[in-house]
Amino acid sequence: MKGSDSTLNKTVVDRVGRRVTYHYPPKRIVSLCPGITDTLFALDLEEKIVGRTRFCIFPKDKAENVPAVAGTKDIKLEAIQAVQPDLIIVEKEENTKEIVDALEKYFPVYVAEVQSVGEAFRMIEEMGNLTDRIEAAAKLVSSIQQQFDSLPKAHEKRIAYVIWRKPYMVVGKDTYINSLLEKIGFINPFINAEGRYPAVSAEDFQKANLDYVFLASEPFPFKEKHLGEFIDMMPETKPILVDGEMFWYGPRMLEAAHYFQQHLGI
Repeated sequence: MKGSDSTLNKTVVDRVGRRVTYHYPPKRIVSLCPGITDTLFALDLEEKIVGRTRFCIFPKDKAENVPAVAGTKDIKLEAIQAVQPDLIIVEKEENTKEIVDALEKYFPVYVAEVQSVGEAFRMIEEMGNLTDRIEAAAKLVSSIQQQFDSLPKAHEKRIAYVIWRKPYMVVGKDTYINSLLEKIGFINPFINAEGRYPAVSAEDFQKANLDYVFLASEPFPFKEKHLGEFIDMMPETKPILVDGEMFWYGPRMLEAAHYFQQHLGI
């Protein structure tokens, strides 16, 4: 139980079907996914988190106090071994199978998966189940759902969410961001393209008959200077700079609804 010094072995099945046995509740957690790290802090696990990636920056007043032991696509095995985790949490998209293969030789590794708004809620609940924070997880999910009731309505406006330049890359099918856009009411024509983050050309943009183009602040840092190239490419389409961190799953979802109301311009 929470607050007890006792532990027991617990076996769970992760989102890719692997059986994971670990000491429950875990006392030393390494998280290699920014949205999951943020979630663990929100579940009052600050004293249990002993490792993160360099991209795990939220909450800013707490994450910086935890050692950065990896990226999302690379790890520092010696640094992870040094913090002696009893559970490592990764995410199927954010991290690689090679990372899981390397780490599971030494530690219990749980693989989560988030490709939709619904799966984001499920992930929060999973983190509560894994860490003996079931009630806190349920409260966080309920709070986000209440905020999402006030999401703006796009009324089937057509959109592209652009994450990269040279080549242009956009959000496609089976992604949390696309699921969130659809929940707001957008139509993303690039869900029919091959891949979850397809590369597209200027001609592809022009043929898509878009109402809006969202230019994200990350992973490519789109800025004011980039607006002109999209205006020249599609004079009838409105380009909007958006904070990519507001499209992260986890506790950022609490801020997202208000941000969307204020900044999407729909």
